[in-house]
Amino acid sequence: MEVGLGASYAGVRVLVSMKQVGLNVAMDPFMAASTTGINGGMVVISADDPGSHSSQNEQDNRHYGKLAKVPILEPSDSQDAYEIMAYAFEISEKFDTPVIVRTTTRISHSKSVVYLKDGPFPPSRPAAFKHDMGKYVMLPVNARIRRPLIEDRLAKLTEYAETSPLNRVEMGDKVLGIVTSGIAYEYAREVFPQASFLRLGITHPLPEALVRDFAGKVDRMIVVEELDPFIQEGIMAMGLEVTGKEFIPRMGELDPDTVAAAARKAGLLPEVKPPPRVDLAKLPKRPPLLCPGCPHTGMLYVLSSVGQRLRLPGARGKEAREPKLVITGDIGCYTLGAYPPLNATDTSACMGASIGQALGMAKAGIGRDRVVAVIGDSTFLHSGIAPLVNAVYNQGDITVIILDNGTTAMTGHQEHPGTGVSAQGKPAGSVKLEDLVRGIGVKNVKVLDAFGLKELRAALKESLETPELSVLIVRGDCVTRVRKRSTPSVIDQEKCNQCGACLLLGCSAIQSDNGKITIDPVLCVGGVCGVCRQVCPKHAIVESTSGVTA
Repeated sequence: MEVGLGASYAGVRVLVSMKQVGLNVAMDPFMAASTTGINGGMVVISADDPGSHSSQNEQDNRHYGKLAKVPILEPSDSQDAYEIMAYAFEISEKFDTPVIVRTTTRISHSKSVVYLKDGPFPPSRPAAFKHDMGKYVMLPVNARIRRPLIEDRLAKLTEYAETSPLNRVEMGDKVLGIVTSGIAYEYAREVFPQASFLRLGITHPLPEALVRDFAGKVDRMIVVEELDPFIQEGIMAMGLEVTGKEFIPRMGELDPDTVAAAARKAGLLPEVKPPPRVDLAKLPKRPPLLCPGCPHTGMLYVLSSVGQRLRLPGARGKEAREPKLVITGDIGCYTLGAYPPLNATDTSACMGASIGQALGMAKAGIGRDRVVAVIGDSTFLHSGIAPLVNAVYNQGDITVIILDNGTTAMTGHQEHPGTGVSAQGKPAGSVKLEDLVRGIGVKNVKVLDAFGLKELRAALKESLETPELSVLIVRGDCVTRVRKRSTPSVIDQEKCNQCGACLLLGCSAIQSDNGKITIDPVLCVGGVCGVCRQVCPKHAIVESTSGVTA
């Protein structure tokens, strides 16, 4: 957001994109952008995640637009998303404001034919910065002067919204009028094909006159929107009678069936006999798993096994069986270590939180030999450096484990500042994690092979016993980026006593059926990993001699 704001100040058009929790992190510069205004058009795409498909929470980022007093635009399909961008930049430059384009999971994941408009997109101006301390330097005296300009801008935006083609009325049966936006428009149109619609492409500020006129033309007005009653509360504040969230769910992703079921409860549709549903309880469970050969497996296994073996001093009975380690986790593939059989994550809140949480636990009085923070290389470079600096400064006697798999694996294998490759796939500068960590002031730093269990276990125990901040960098390539595979492992059934030690890795290539443990040669990556061979007490896991290559 800061880079985008700087480019906008320099006069060029800027697009910044992130999902809902990303905007949480970027709100400080975004609020500054609202106050200072822009130069070149600045559009922020914020993708909400109703239903928490791939997020740690479910939030409605339209509230951020209202907080910042900036316009919010919402596309309802792929064509709409294409066309709305030209309006977004036009509004940004016309009203000297950043603009939020709010999408949701379904819009962001959809694909459809898009018809291009005639004529080129209006060209961006060449870069040129105009010195203007009163506009760009937010000393309190300047911020106070700009505050009335924000209110004036909002009033002008409200007037613009009244006649904008992004807000349009589609009259049908006057018995029911539906105010809606985004993907919810598509669902409502499917459920109520005969109803009248006020389709809002601009959901903040609301076009009050347009809403009042629409309300006067229909017998009953409802709002169909995902997540919070954002539009509904805005209409209610006008003193108009409207319903919506009284029956439309406030949580989760909507779909036509959900909207139809809610409408029936509200008496808007006749009751129908529901179709037979699949009993989900009878379907086989498939919890999320690390990939076979994942470089995180070894360290998470060590954390789990060491944590189970160490006991609280003087503990007896049930208390003695509780794990000693407290493992603060972060956002990334290693979060999957929270599931059985590893059970190697105790907290996970947001990107970069693990180190700060571990420091807080240590300062709260939990023994320093019990607190371990786990974070990935990409996440550490994103938002883990500052909390590590904090831990150094405040003498946090904790163990920090950076799982370095050389990519941003969970969200699409993007490059990051540690890979030496840019987002465009070109050579770039590379941040060496061990040099960075030592430069921050950490003295006890070790770089470890992700697939060597003895080395990992010894380093962890040493770190837990050393009264100082320690950082273990566990390095191994993400298996999806490894092009050269090797002969898969197999189980020598004559040596195997079915003890199940290998199953504690949680590797999906290792399977147990009717008491017999086998390794799927299609899934196993073989010697590239080899962790299972190290945990087998009977040395029953060996390299396949069948000639099959994983």
